[in-house]
Amino acid sequence: MIKKLTLFTFLTILVHFSFSQSFDKIKLDAYFDTLAKYNKFMGSVTVAQNGHVIYNRTLGFANLKEQQKANENTKYRIGSISKTFTAALIFKAIDEKKISLDQTIQKFFPDIKNADKITIANLLYHRSGIHDFTDDKEEYLKWHTQPKTEKEMLAIMSKGGIDFEPDTQSDYSNSNYLLLSYILEKTFKMPYAQILDKYIVKPLALTNTFLGKKINSKNNEASSYHFEGNWKLADETDISIPLGAGGIVSTPIDLVKFSTALFEGKVISQNSLAQMKTVNGKYGMGILAIPFYDKAGFGHSGSIDGFSATFSYFRDGNIAYALTGNGANFNNNSISLAVLSAVFNKEYQIPDFKTAEQSTTDLNKHLGTYASTAIPIKITITKDNTTLIAQATGQPAIRLSSKGNHEFIFEDAGIILSFNPTESQMILKQGGKEFKFTKE
Repeated sequence: MIKKLTLFTFLTILVHFSFSQSFDKIKLDAYFDTLAKYNKFMGSVTVAQNGHVIYNRTLGFANLKEQQKANENTKYRIGSISKTFTAALIFKAIDEKKISLDQTIQKFFPDIKNADKITIANLLYHRSGIHDFTDDKEEYLKWHTQPKTEKEMLAIMSKGGIDFEPDTQSDYSNSNYLLLSYILEKTFKMPYAQILDKYIVKPLALTNTFLGKKINSKNNEASSYHFEGNWKLADETDISIPLGAGGIVSTPIDLVKFSTALFEGKVISQNSLAQMKTVNGKYGMGILAIPFYDKAGFGHSGSIDGFSATFSYFRDGNIAYALTGNGANFNNNSISLAVLSAVFNKEYQIPDFKTAEQSTTDLNKHLGTYASTAIPIKITITKDNTTLIAQATGQPAIRLSSKGNHEFIFEDAGIILSFNPTESQMILKQGGKEFKFTKE
């Protein structure tokens, strides 16, 4: 749910591929074996075709303290993929003529600024202008593990104010989908958890999907972790805060079942599905357009605490893919690209995670603060024994792996830092871009 920080974020250029009904499962297993060997990912992936699972793989532990291994039924928080469920539930209400896309939210939230101009469609499209309460990260991280009432969350959102006038631009905001969650509760006159269960979970027989509560390892629910040399338990956001913006728990098996049913028109009406898929600005309604080679797909991604998730559906081939994770020391987008490349019979590489040994003395020549004329950030390089650590302005520190020849990487975000000690320079590479930094 909360937006993930990296040294610098770039748009991903997606590549093209063609579809094949059969694929090399042995190579894909070898890919995941490599991730497991080098402690790069804990979680599960599933691919389905025509509603039938054709590949599933699970790595790591649901709970490290209890040494509870994960399996295909381990349940993970899916973060902002919850928004796809919430959007579908809103269209359920629209199909039942309880609400409409063009009605304003004034009836529900008279104290929200511009409530008389913001429509339900604006919320769905992230075009309301309402400030994202997770963007105030320093404050948010002080209270995100504590229960909050609707009244308290409305006060927080009201304090955040408006970033732009309604329907003038697109800007992703968790506040939009929290408000939609409250609208659903007021419209159906029941808690969000019951609405989800009644209209989606039970009709589709999603046996491992529900609105989260306190994580319960006895129910095969995963805890989440950050990698800091080893796995460290992450904080646990109280689900009263995100609700339908990021509070749902599921498995990739349930997610491919849900996405297949949704895009086959079995969850909401075909007219409502068409509206969900229509992009306005940057976004559809609870889904994003995901082109992959010459195929047009739709899906969403999510992250909350140490959890990460993504799903995508491609009508051509009727392929549904989902990933849920509770620990990443690697770029999950690379995992998705590998899985889909395998399924669609395209080339991909099994990564080489071998690292070069560096003495603590060797690292000294790289230490310092680097600045660039191209990017308005500074990057401070420190060390922890034999590990180099980078921290950009206003962002958390990340631990780098050495690839030798003065090159260091951070796999999770696809970052490469190449040092030239004699020139006191460093090159940041990410997403096909390069930026030169000079030591101050």
